[in-house]
Amino acid sequence: MVKKQNATIYDVANRVGVSLATVSRVVNGNKNVRDSTKEKVLKAIDELGYQPNAVARGLASKKSTTIGIVMPDVTNLYYAELTRGINDVANMYHYDVLLTNTDDDPVRDVLAINSLESKQVDGIIFMGNELDQGVMKTIDALNIPVVLAGCVDAQKKLPSVNIDYIDAFYEITASLLRHGHENVALVMGSLDEAINRDYRLAGYTKALNEVGRQVDEKLLFTTGRDYQKTLELAPKVVASGATAMIVYDDVVAVALLNYLHDHHFDLPGQMELVTSNDTNYSIISRPQLTSIAQPKYDIGAVAMRMLTKLMNNEDLKEQAVKLPHTIVQRQTTHELN
Repeated sequence: MVKKQNATIYDVANRVGVSLATVSRVVNGNKNVRDSTKEKVLKAIDELGYQPNAVARGLASKKSTTIGIVMPDVTNLYYAELTRGINDVANMYHYDVLLTNTDDDPVRDVLAINSLESKQVDGIIFMGNELDQGVMKTIDALNIPVVLAGCVDAQKKLPSVNIDYIDAFYEITASLLRHGHENVALVMGSLDEAINRDYRLAGYTKALNEVGRQVDEKLLFTTGRDYQKTLELAPKVVASGATAMIVYDDVVAVALLNYLHDHHFDLPGQMELVTSNDTNYSIISRPQLTSIAQPKYDIGAVAMRMLTKLMNNEDLKEQAVKLPHTIVQRQTTHELN
């Protein structure tokens, strides 16, 4: 069996009787080609099945028309929804997307960034929980733009798109305190990460201080996005005397919810529970989870639009974009106010 050869730019040029430069101009959308010639080139491309690759297209434009995404966990629905927004806008602007998964490991973050740069991507969108020194040093050394999506930069050096995490956690903590809860537990990721220490905890603390109370460290719990490990943590949260929980991730919230169900807790009668990402987990759980709702798709879409501007050397009106959040009332809390 003879293997079919892929058509090349030379085949297209020979079919039409034009130069390689003319075919390249048509492929790259250059307007300096007569309409009649353009039609012949496009017809030849269709008949021959020619598929110009990104590297070849980039020879004339000095661009690869490819962007990279550094993603901490491809299985996490929160990041998956952000990526949908990124990908849709990337397609709109004719960019291909290279996705890397790092398991939220800073060492792998650095490797992923370097790998994407070696593939000559035009820009990178970074999603993750922490920008440690190694990651920031690697980003600083790049000659391409980087935008953060759902990730905070404590140094405020990089463009980013988020919700106002301080305000969101303040709002839900204040609401639970108004319900009469004396002990509101906060379950979050590592306090070494700025998003937990300087944002989620800060909003929680602000609400407590507003009513003349201090943070009780016995009500602070840290855990990764791991279902089984959260089940092991659950007895400690219950033993703290908490009558309400605010949880930073939906997988963690479902693990706590299932533990409470298995131990015959009445929700919201004996325990109120609020999660933070409002993915499908909060809807398919029983009872359904009240949640801080983030515009996940929009966060990704806006981040990609910001990246397109930076890749075209356009100025950004805002470096740190904060999109509005809402609180979605479901079955694990009484009516919020």
